[in-house]
Amino acid sequence: MQINTSNYSVIEIIEMLDRKELIVNREYQRGSGLWPDGPSSYFIDTILEGYPFPKIYMYEFIDPRNRRMRKEIVDGQQRITTIQRFYRNEFAIKGESRFAGKKYDDLDEEDQIKFVSYPVSVDVIRSAKRAEILQMFRRMNAYTLPLNEAEKRHSSFQGKFKWFVNSTTDALGEFFIEFGVFTQRQIVRMADAELISECILSMERGIVSTSAADLNKLYRVYDAEFPHLQDYATRLHQTFQFIIEELGELRGTHMMKPYALHSLVTALIHARFGIAAVQEETGVGPVGQFIVNGPEAMNNLLTLAQAHEAREKDGAYHRYVWGCEAAVNRAPRRYARTMSVLRAIGVQVPDQEYANLF
Repeated sequence: MQINTSNYSVIEIIEMLDRKELIVNREYQRGSGLWPDGPSSYFIDTILEGYPFPKIYMYEFIDPRNRRMRKEIVDGQQRITTIQRFYRNEFAIKGESRFAGKKYDDLDEEDQIKFVSYPVSVDVIRSAKRAEILQMFRRMNAYTLPLNEAEKRHSSFQGKFKWFVNSTTDALGEFFIEFGVFTQRQIVRMADAELISECILSMERGIVSTSAADLNKLYRVYDAEFPHLQDYATRLHQTFQFIIEELGELRGTHMMKPYALHSLVTALIHARFGIAAVQEETGVGPVGQFIVNGPEAMNNLLTLAQAHEAREKDGAYHRYVWGCEAAVNRAPRRYARTMSVLRAIGVQVPDQEYANLF
C-alpha cells in the first residue's frame, strides 16, 4: 500500500465528481445523510476564510469494467458533499458569518475564485487491496476522538451566541495560555468556550450547577437574538482585563484552574457590576469595584490558591479547599469557592451565610 499526499483545488474535486472519476463508497462512512445547515455553513465559512480543515483520503484504483482510473472517497464524504452542494447553490450560509445569507452565486467574484481555488489536502492511497483499505479505515476511526459537548455545540449552532463565544475566546487565547488556564490542546477542543459559556450562565442564573443540557439551552435560546451581548461583552472584557493587569501574581497558581477561575470571575463580576441572582440567593450585594483593598486582596487570593494546592482541609480556608474537590461544577462547591473569593477581595459576607456552606 502506498500513500501519496496531493493538493486538489475545490473545482478540480467538483469536476472529478461530475466526470465520475471520483465516487463515494458509503461502506467507509461512519454516518449517513447530509450535514445540517449549521455544520455545513461553518465548514463553508472555514474555506472562505482560508482556514485549513482535516485532509481527505481517497483510494485510487483501475475500474475493471472500462479500465479507467477512478478514485473513491475513503474519508471526507460529508465535507466533499457539502462543497459540491454549496457550489450548486443548494443552500445559503447561515449564522453570524460575514457571508451569511449567501449562496455560491451570491458571493463576490473574488470570493468565488477563492472558494473554487481553495487547496484541499488529500492523501491518495494506491496499490492497496480492498481489505487493507477497510483495515486502514477501521484504524483511523479507532484513533479519532469523538466530539465532546463543547465541540458538538459549536458544530450545531451558527447564531449570535456561538459567534460571541468564538470572538471572546479568540480575544482571551493568549491569556488562557500565559496564565496556565488551558493547554493548547484543551483550547483546540474548546474547553475555553465551555468556560466562557459557564461564566455567562452565572451572570444569568447565579451560583448554579451546570450540565451539557444547560449550556446547550443557552446556545439555543440566544441563537437567533442575543439582547445581552454588549452588556456581557463589557463585563467579561473588563473583568479579564482586570485580572491581567492587577492580579498577575495569580499566573500559574491553582487560582487559574478552570473551575477556580470560573468562581474568581463570578465573584469579581458580582463585586463590580452585581449579579441579581447571586444577591438574591446570598444577600451579598455588589460594592461597585472589583476589589476593596488591592494588596490585601492579592495576598488573600494567593493564600486561597496555596491552600488549594496544599489541600489544607483542616486549615482556615478549608471551605474553599472543600469547594475545589470533586464535582467542582456542582452548586455547593461553586458556592463555597465564590463566597470565599468574595471575602478574599473585601466584600462583606455575613458569617452565618458563610457558615451555611456545611
